Amino acid sequence: MSTPSSTTTATPGVLDRFFKISARGSTVGREVRGGLVTFFAMSYIIVLNPLIIGTVADGSGSFIGGDEGLAVARVAAATALVAGLMSILMGLVANFPLALAAGLGLNAVVAFSIAVLPDMTWPDAMGLVVIEGLIILLLVLTGFREAVFRAVPKELRTAISVGIGLFIAFIGLVDAGIVRIPASLATPVELGNAGSLAGWPALVFVIGLLTAIVLHLRKVRGALLIAIIGATVLAIVIEAIAQVGGAFNEDGTPNPNGWRLNSPELPDTWVRMPDFALLGQFSLLGSLEKIGLVTMVLLVFSLLLADFFDTMGTMVAVGSEGKLLDAEGNPQGTRRILVVDSIAAAAGGMGSVSSNTSYIESAAGVGDGARTGLASVVTGVAFLLATFLAPVVDLVPYEAATPALVVVGFLMMTQVTGVDWKNGEVAIPAFLTIVLMPFTYSITAGMGAGFIAYVVIKVALGKARVVHPLMWVTAVLFVLYFVRGPLQALAG
Repeated sequence: MSTPSSTTTATPGVLDRFFKISARGSTVGREVRGGLVTFFAMSYIIVLNPLIIGTVADGSGSFIGGDEGLAVARVAAATALVAGLMSILMGLVANFPLALAAGLGLNAVVAFSIAVLPDMTWPDAMGLVVIEGLIILLLVLTGFREAVFRAVPKELRTAISVGIGLFIAFIGLVDAGIVRIPASLATPVELGNAGSLAGWPALVFVIGLLTAIVLHLRKVRGALLIAIIGATVLAIVIEAIAQVGGAFNEDGTPNPNGWRLNSPELPDTWVRMPDFALLGQFSLLGSLEKIGLVTMVLLVFSLLLADFFDTMGTMVAVGSEGKLLDAEGNPQGTRRILVVDSIAAAAGGMGSVSSNTSYIESAAGVGDGARTGLASVVTGVAFLLATFLAPVVDLVPYEAATPALVVVGFLMMTQVTGVDWKNGEVAIPAFLTIVLMPFTYSITAGMGAGFIAYVVIKVALGKARVVHPLMWVTAVLFVLYFVRGPLQALAG
């Protein structure tokens, strides 16, 4: 009788000590809940990454893996596998509630700017991703990446968190179809369809958002997860009755009031065996003869710079949301976080799914109570299960998951008071950082604009000496990043 009792008592104790759950004011239940919220908030990558990586022919005319019919399914399986393993690694090594997966934006660069170059193949393109990841890992191990992070003024770090908050709220609104590009192109974006909200999916989003807000304000544990599950159930019922359909009809014509990504229909089968044939399909130096050394260096640099700074902004934003920053605004275990993130970049190339990076959607799990790496382990396990349970993941439509991103965007926006808005020397760079992240749909672009503006303003005011040397280096690198298109054209 005593043996089972002692075993039951010991298990939570081991988890608590390893992940420092109690020390960070959390519980196992909150960590599990937060990990699941993060998974649902970012599980769209299992669908989106295959649509980007698996539907584009490379420069030789071949689809990834060599079989167009199997490309999408293979990318989906590998995407979930690598995301699961890297998220678990982040939880175990860094003990930080940060999940990883194939980076949106980075995958588009790989698909549309690298793999399609004349004579380039998908293995060649993924080889460049591996090189980029290894270089970043070297920068972390030498302390350079962390040193750059610590050289950034605290006000700019705050602005990065706020900007990312607006960015993920915008992502949520766009993914749910609440904000769209108008068909007339008269304005960059508009509300819903032709300026109004219409259709059942929009109603599901609104109900999900209001539910998440009310539950959060009433301090209900698991508010975001409850809202996601509740909205998903509602979506399933609506689809069963109204037969809304997806964003496109069977004949390929647009269905503007349809579900934006996943149509929440009960699947015929709940389990699907994954195909991991893409693992290891990369050529480290295969691109050298095909595009030349200069172009190869510029492409790797583009990937590296975006990856380098995206993670910095993400880990600060997530750490700030969970009160996991030290007195200087640095996340706990910064070096370990960056090491895992760098390994994930290379692992993404080795798995043929593009560079894996830290996901800002992790803030959704933190907003629901996650404070330790256990949440990342839970997210990772969910991704691994998703390799087999892809039909279950497909049940959750954008309209049910994205309200969590909007709520977390609000929570991160509250940090805006940390910027001294009466001091233009820091307020203007902070402003540019905040607004350009959502307006350009890029964390890196916002950070770059803020960094460059900060250095220029200090120099113009005769205060160049107060600028950290690494801020000078970073600003120059961002200038090169912003003009990389013309530089690539000159090199070509």
